[in-house]
Formats: sequence, C-alpha cells, structure tokens
Amino acid sequence: MDKRIYEEYLEILKEELVPALGCTEPIAIAYGAAKARELLGQLPEQIVVRCSGNIIKNVKAVIVPATGDMKGIETSAILGAVGGNADKKLEVLVDIRDEDLEKTRELLKKKICRVELLEGVSNLQIIIEMSTGKETALAEIAFAHTNIVRLEKNGEVVFSKEKRAESAAETDRSLLNLKDIYEFAKTVRIEDVQDLLDRQLAYNMTIAKEGLTKKYGANVGATILKYYGDDVRNRARALPAAGSDARMNGCALPVMINSGSGNQGMTVSLPVAVFADYLFADEETKYRALVLSNLAAIYQKNELGKLSAYCGAVSAATGAGAGIAYLHGGDFEVIMETMTNTLANVSGIVCDGAKASCAAKIASSVDAAIMAYYMAANHQGFKNGEGLVKKDAEATIKSFGRMGREGMRSTDVEILKIMLEP
Repeated sequence: MDKRIYEEYLEILKEELVPALGCTEPIAIAYGAAKARELLGQLPEQIVVRCSGNIIKNVKAVIVPATGDMKGIETSAILGAVGGNADKKLEVLVDIRDEDLEKTRELLKKKICRVELLEGVSNLQIIIEMSTGKETALAEIAFAHTNIVRLEKNGEVVFSKEKRAESAAETDRSLLNLKDIYEFAKTVRIEDVQDLLDRQLAYNMTIAKEGLTKKYGANVGATILKYYGDDVRNRARALPAAGSDARMNGCALPVMINSGSGNQGMTVSLPVAVFADYLFADEETKYRALVLSNLAAIYQKNELGKLSAYCGAVSAATGAGAGIAYLHGGDFEVIMETMTNTLANVSGIVCDGAKASCAAKIASSVDAAIMAYYMAANHQGFKNGEGLVKKDAEATIKSFGRMGREGMRSTDVEILKIMLEP
C-alpha cells in the first residue's frame, strides 16, 4: 500500500496504544498537577482545578488507583502534586508511597483544593493552578489526556502551543478510512506491530484475570462466567468486563489504552484474543485481527471525539467485531457488515461517567458485536435508510459519529446536571 499511509497508520497505533494506570481522566488531572508542582518547586498550599464537564463526569465516581478507596478530582490533583511523577505521563501515580497517601488525606481534610466547571471549552480540558505564598504555577491540558498546551510560573508563560484538536495528535488522522485500514491489517509487516500488540495483550489480560479472581466493583466479569458459562462468547464478554471491574475500582495494574481509554483498550483486544485461541488461529492472523480491531476503533473515535455522551465501549466493541470477523475468515464485506450491525444495535448507550457499570456496558457491547458477526456471516444485516444506517459502513460510521458528536451535546449537558444533583 501507499508508503505514507503505511507509515502513518503505524505511527497512529504507536501513539494510541500506550500504558496507563487507572482511569485516564483522574490520571490526566494527576498528571497536570504533577507538572504544575514541578514548576512550583514545592508542595502547594492552595490548588484550583478547572475542568470541562466530561472530565468532572468521568472522575466523580471512579477510584483513583493506588489509593484503595479514594475518589474525586480533589484526590487526583492533590495526590498528583504530592507524589506524582510527571515523566511517567499516564502512569504518573505508579510510584506512589504510603506516606504520599497519608499526606494526601491530610491535605484533603484541610480542603486546600477547589474545583470549578469550565464551560464553553473542549470536552477534554483541565486547568490546574496552585500556589504557595507568593509563588504560583499553572498547567493546562486540552484535547488529549497528556496534551499540555500551557505552563505558567508566577504569571509568566513558560510554554504554550496552539489549542487545536489536531495539535493533540502528531499523526495525520485524516488518512484513516476503512478500505485502507483493512489493507493495512492484511499487509502490515508483523515485526512492525508484534511488540506493541504483545504488550497490549499482556497488560490487558493480566488486569482482566485480576478482576476475575478478586472483588472489584460489581464483579460483572466473574458474574458472566458464573451464571452464563465459560464458552467462547461469554469469555469474550467477561474478560474485558473483568478488566474494567478492576480498573474502575482502584486496581493499580496498568492497561494498554486505545483512543485515550483503558476500557476501550481492553475491549478492542481481549475479545479478539479469546476468539483467536478458540479458533486456533496462527500468530500472524491474530496480530492482523488486532491491528484491524484497534484501527477500526480509533477511526470511529476520530469521528466522535475523545469524550462525549456516546459510550466508547460501543466503538471499541465495533472494532472487536471487525477483528472477530477477520479471524473467522470474513472478507471485507462481512467485516463491514459486522461493524454496521453492531452500531445499529447498541450505539444508543450513553456515557454517564467512569464507574463500576462501565464493565456491564462493555459486556453488552461485545455481545452485540458477536451477534453482529453471526448475522453478517449469514448475509443478514441492517440496511441503508433504517435509522442512522447508511449505504455502507464508512457512511454509517460518519452518521453515528455525527449523532454522538453533535446530536448528543445537549444530552451530555443534561447528564452532567443530573450527576451533580445531591
């Protein structure tokens, strides 16, 4: 295929498939706080965290990793300032010690942190200001979880870059389309992606097994296996759900993310791995299915945006469905029909923040993707003009992307209002 497209797709995978510790929204706050603390040069006496509504929504109910049971924006910001390592980016809290937790609890009791809602900004925006005496520092993140757009020390800008969504990615996402994604998955040199995908499976399988064997959240993954049985379809649903059980509820194990989300990273990879084992697929076929799944999900999120009222488990599961179809030997048309069938079914699932029930939404979305493949394999599917379904999968993805990006804006606002009510 075209050399530029090949190299750009490879870089997109490398840019998106990175490790993260815990839910990426509280981690983004901790990262911003760690950057501001670096500038301040000492522990802050006061912190003000200003966030877009989607950040508040995704931090409100999720346990901050390494804390045991602590939640919230204040916890994320103070802990990042106290013990965060900004050089680790989305693993900023990996080196947290017991004394850091004790200091964080102490500062929480002193109420040194204030939270404010940012309105009229991007869905992913964080401004953290901190001060000690007359010394001040500020860090601003926008459009992507580690995309620093401004740093200030004592009111003077020490770093800035243009605040545009495109500036959050080093790669050219305009090149993404389903035909080229399919061609890339079929022809990519395995040595170019093997290490990356091996890490994705190793990290995500480890946390999934943790979620299956220990008590986290509502234990959705373990419940599926206990009551539905241990066949391939249930394992494909249970493993990413169990990983989410653990990740949303304080587990300190890292995951490999996709589209800025650990839940999406597990959803695009683990069902594909389960079906690859079940079908005795060779390693090359498994890797190609994973490439297809990952890029198909990234393409959908490029249409939707990083954060919205549209549940990311749906786009990730749609990618996984494409990978599952590929493993079964499905051609381009079957893979495209699988994606369309999935979107036509569960795209109405809303995101009401990161929390325990994300695991159940993952399980439901993967179930829909599996059914979508079986329908496509039997030449059955939803047709052009039925709801938001269009003439082909490419147009259908744009249709549902527009619905999630534009149509659900007011839904997003109303969800936040309801969540913030006492």
